[in-house]
Amino acid sequence: MTLWKSKEIIKLAENDFERAWLDTASLIQEPSHVEDRYIGEYGKSNFLYETLYKLREAYLKLGFDEFVNPIFIEEKEVKRQFGLEALAVLDRCFYLAGLPRPDVGLSQKKLNLLEKHGIQADRNELQELLHRYKKGEVGGDDLIKELAETLKIDDSLATMVFSEIFPEFKELKPRPTNLTLRSHMTSGWFLTLSSMYGRKKLPIKLFSIDRCFRREQSEDTTHLRSHFSASCVVMAEDVSVEDGKFVARELLRNFGFEKFKFRPDEKRSKYYTPDTQTEVFAYSQKAGWVEIATFGVYSPIALSRYKIEVPVMNLGLGVERLAMVLSGADDIREMVFPQFYKRWHLDDREIAEMIYFKLTPCTEEGIAMAEAIESVAIEEAERETPAEITAFSGTLLGRKIEVKLVEEEEGKKLLGPAYKNKIFVKECNILGSADSPEHAFSTGISYLSACSLAIAARAEKLGETEETEKKLRFGMVKGLGDINLKLDEVARRYITTYEKKIDVRGPLFLTAVIKLK
Repeated sequence: MTLWKSKEIIKLAENDFERAWLDTASLIQEPSHVEDRYIGEYGKSNFLYETLYKLREAYLKLGFDEFVNPIFIEEKEVKRQFGLEALAVLDRCFYLAGLPRPDVGLSQKKLNLLEKHGIQADRNELQELLHRYKKGEVGGDDLIKELAETLKIDDSLATMVFSEIFPEFKELKPRPTNLTLRSHMTSGWFLTLSSMYGRKKLPIKLFSIDRCFRREQSEDTTHLRSHFSASCVVMAEDVSVEDGKFVARELLRNFGFEKFKFRPDEKRSKYYTPDTQTEVFAYSQKAGWVEIATFGVYSPIALSRYKIEVPVMNLGLGVERLAMVLSGADDIREMVFPQFYKRWHLDDREIAEMIYFKLTPCTEEGIAMAEAIESVAIEEAERETPAEITAFSGTLLGRKIEVKLVEEEEGKKLLGPAYKNKIFVKECNILGSADSPEHAFSTGISYLSACSLAIAARAEKLGETEETEKKLRFGMVKGLGDINLKLDEVARRYITTYEKKIDVRGPLFLTAVIKLK
């Protein structure tokens, strides 16, 4: 369902954004039963986060304390940690930039433009506001509001003033800083450990599962610009490679791995002690031997730069990498961002759940009437015509009512043969059939049950009018709409996109006459 036309909204906004912004508020509707959206259904999780939470529990079970490491790392810290390798590491880092706060002069020309729009500005008050913004006392988010209050105008006019009279803001360009986004969890660990060394009893066991950022040239099946690192450190006087092996084994056993191999890492990063950097391989039934983690003991040189004088073992693994191994995924983008990369897929059950009744009775009496009509129709379907059968006689909403099934033409049956048809979904095709197609998902809806609900719903509405009789005819079925059914736009779009079909047809020839007495 669409509630507005995007092209029309965009055109209105381009002509007068403030007016469009105010007017489109009327398009937002008040729901009648908010709780129906949230109660009785459990959401689907992302496998990446399922893996992340399980890793978190595994670290906690091993006695590690959870910490949050800094994300914003100064360039000088990377140089302290990586030494001669720093430039190569920084090449993979994202540097942060920000818009400068401009010096905005308040010329007579600007004041004249304000007067042209009927705004009498106090020069000193306005200059003070701009000065406070320059010093950072007023944030960018609050500038329009503060401007409106200073000029004693509404927000809409303040937005226009900001755009037209102060062009300095439009001309701003970002300026880089010396802050980087953390590319390795190691960059945060050195800062955290230096603040704790000498203040906490050894051994110190910490872990953090958080994002790291790499300036990849492009994202592909195995690389993203942002990923989760599940990293830990152990600081102790006698910590060694054996700690790394033990933690790796115990951590990964929580995911069903039992066979492990440890191999020296050829990268030999300078922040690790020589011959300690180690790759961890685990055996997977799906993928065989796969590299999952890396560990090493930090170099005394890097540690000394942070005045740390005992060894530290560091182990880290990419959460996405582990999740791919566990799930059998072959494209990291598709696993992490299915909304962008995964082929759109609806299964038969999902499509079946998007088939709705157009009309349904609102009362228990109406539902009972629909059930009675369907039962009698099935029982009398083969009766020779002409025929007139009472399908329901009783009360509805306090009034006596009668529903008859009729067929005036001679030599026929009361109902056409399609009354036996039901709605199925098979391989995303919607089918109407008297027989159950092999491997098809049944919606549980028959042509007859859907039409019986429509008859009962119309009977309820008849009592609200001055009419006393209503005749309903369901003839040759050519689609869902002919039997009181509709399809959600999402399912219809899917069926159209993948060239599936809706084959719901057949001779129903059901005629019902509703009479109020």
